[in-house]
Amino acid sequence: MDDVQHEEFVCGPNAVESLLSNSPERVHRLVFLQDSGKPRLYELQKMAKKLKIHYQQLPPAKLDAISTRNQGVIALCHQREMDSWDLVKDAFLDSDGQELIVVASGLEDPRNLGACIRSCVALGVDALLLPAKGNCGLTPVVARTSAGALEQLTICRPGKLEHELAELKAAGYQIIGLDGRSQKGSWEVGYGEKMVLIIGGEDRGIPPYLRKQCDALIRLPMSQIAHSYNASVALSLGLYEIARSREFEGMKTAPPVFERTPREGDDFKGKDTEKPKPQLKGHAEVQDSDLI
Repeated sequence: MDDVQHEEFVCGPNAVESLLSNSPERVHRLVFLQDSGKPRLYELQKMAKKLKIHYQQLPPAKLDAISTRNQGVIALCHQREMDSWDLVKDAFLDSDGQELIVVASGLEDPRNLGACIRSCVALGVDALLLPAKGNCGLTPVVARTSAGALEQLTICRPGKLEHELAELKAAGYQIIGLDGRSQKGSWEVGYGEKMVLIIGGEDRGIPPYLRKQCDALIRLPMSQIAHSYNASVALSLGLYEIARSREFEGMKTAPPVFERTPREGDDFKGKDTEKPKPQLKGHAEVQDSDLI
């Protein structure tokens, strides 16, 4: 429960029921008082199960550590609502063009998830899918680390991720997993028009139920003296490889053009020149989010 300090939360049966009824995509998970014996809390658990929202029971001390005003139930909330996969999946299943979906499983560090979201937006990802449990939520730390990208990406949490991947595969999607133990390098595989790229947590990797959906597992080039990449770095490298294979379609921008101006002492064959002033054509302003 160490990550709870980074999450927003709502306490009490009335407030939680209202949240589940009106904005279920805002809820990351629910925590209940263990063995409370209260019918109202049991009904909320059934409601959460129907909505495919992860919940767990905690002893009083752990529940009070989050908030002493919990009244037996706390909803841990995302910084923004999740997008509904049911509303967008048909567009992906029926698509005839290029599509790129990322699945991030087991990312518990909000800074890692935020950096992944930032890379997804930068490298042309169309949607990010997260499992129903085992990941950190879309916390304020995730929002800050994403540097504004959190609001620009379609992010969904399907109830049965394995089933949704099977549907995408049946619709012609190539499913690739990043695995440092694979014998096949990222440069040795052909990338399809419609793709799903899966990344797992740094310690556990891709879980078996997602691994079995992969058409191929690939490793990234890395020095033998290194142990592994940070998860967000690995995702960035994998996405870059895919973008490179697609010749960076849709993300090519003209670099600034610097034009040299005359300087004192230059020989311009008698041309009358004034004291030069630096000029820059194609200037693009640098935003805070462009700095690392």
